Amino acid sequence: MPTQELKVTGIDAQGIRLDKYCALHSGSVSRSSLKNGAVTVMVNGNTAKLSRTVRNGDLILFVWEDPIPHTTEAENIPLDILYEDSNITVVNKKQGMVTHPAAGNWSGTLVHALLGHWNVSENENNFRRGIVHRLDKDTSGIIITASNFQTEEWLKKQFSSRKVKKVYAAILQGVPKYLEGEVRTHLLRDPKNRKRFTWSDNPVKGKYSHTDYRIIAIYGNYALVLFRLHTGRTHQIRIHSKYLGTPILGDPIYGRKDSLFPSATLMLHSRFLSIFLPGNKKRSNFTAPTPVRFKKVMNRLHKLYPEGWHR
Repeated sequence: MPTQELKVTGIDAQGIRLDKYCALHSGSVSRSSLKNGAVTVMVNGNTAKLSRTVRNGDLILFVWEDPIPHTTEAENIPLDILYEDSNITVVNKKQGMVTHPAAGNWSGTLVHALLGHWNVSENENNFRRGIVHRLDKDTSGIIITASNFQTEEWLKKQFSSRKVKKVYAAILQGVPKYLEGEVRTHLLRDPKNRKRFTWSDNPVKGKYSHTDYRIIAIYGNYALVLFRLHTGRTHQIRIHSKYLGTPILGDPIYGRKDSLFPSATLMLHSRFLSIFLPGNKKRSNFTAPTPVRFKKVMNRLHKLYPEGWHR
């Protein structure tokens, strides 16, 4: 993998963000490509965040995913479109599709598919064109996208001000103690594994996260649950499910092997989204149908536990 070193010099660098300094002084990297393509970023030999500030004399080293494209080209990838107008495209994202290009996923993403659908030949130096929120690769369901920059900014403000209502469905390994409740904790990177997140009840550590949950059905030691997000942290529902002692069935990171469903993939689906659209005073509501993988698991649970509890 290619590497690049950069030494911070000049009083003008005092207090500037690392990614901004690199974009201004490296001569070969933008903030967008640094965020999406850098595998490792280090300052003075220590792993660093792009948001940290740099000082005179700092030695920056970043390791790149090879190769990093300069443009995102349109691809002819079929999409399950739930709704579309001149400003937005609401997609029922299939499981396995990455939302936007990043290290290790420079093709086949939702962004590539949207560019093809919108008949945009290529998109230079903007790997997140139209994306205002994201779903994990293994999470299916509703994702709303913007077909123009004005709508993109409008929707981003809706998400940042937490005016968007999002509800997810999940099948859990185990049954939460209460039929409904909430999880409030702080999420942070797992120091033992940078690809995972963990939780802390210490308000100084991590980012605040808040999820409501409601059990819809119970089958033996499995539960069908609806989650409502109040914050939008990476892996939030997956971690909060584990926090409850009931990880999501098929979760390759936070779950556990299941003898009844050994080949299950992540049973997490973005089911419902409610949002204000540009020019509308009333909310627009969107619902994604239940995916086939959910139906197969639920059908088997119905047969195994015909006396299961339902709301």
